[in-house]
Amino acid sequence: MNINFRKTGLFFWNVIDPIYFHFTRLDYVESKLGDRTIMRVRLTKYKGSKVTLSDGTEINKNDMLLKIHLHNIQILRQIQNNDSEVRRALTIYKNVQESLPEIVHYIQIRGYTNEIKGLIGITMLHKGCKKLGFEIYPIHNRYYKLFKQIALLPIYLLSCNKIKRKITSPMYLFMSKDKLLNKYKRV
Repeated sequence: MNINFRKTGLFFWNVIDPIYFHFTRLDYVESKLGDRTIMRVRLTKYKGSKVTLSDGTEINKNDMLLKIHLHNIQILRQIQNNDSEVRRALTIYKNVQESLPEIVHYIQIRGYTNEIKGLIGITMLHKGCKKLGFEIYPIHNRYYKLFKQIALLPIYLLSCNKIKRKITSPMYLFMSKDKLLNKYKRV
């Protein structure tokens, strides 16, 4: 991808991000040292179709979940000078993996442990998510799926070196609260 296009895109994303952050009521997740992780979160009521996760957790309409958002501009800054798609993916994977124990801590200090059923996210970058403990489900509502595809397209284009003919469909990512706590609780 053209370097000038990427730099211009990053500049505009940097300008838009604080406005997006404000209107989406997101909250930063901080590390033990007080640094911001690449995750931003907010409580949300699930509005999709019923989903039964592998551990038996049922996610139904209006169940309370913690919605996770990657801090895209922070990730793009980390990967912008790396031409290898594999290294870019590994950087994102490692950052998400390091953020998940901090999300557990966030849930505990906010008192959400009994309030939520799990995590939810929507992404076009879902390779490797299963290794992190997420379960991937398609978005069934075609209008919402199209909306998310359009909304995620700019960040997708900025994160790729080569634009593929077929752009990946956005998918739901779920992780039950029990799986999250068992896998990522700080010791």
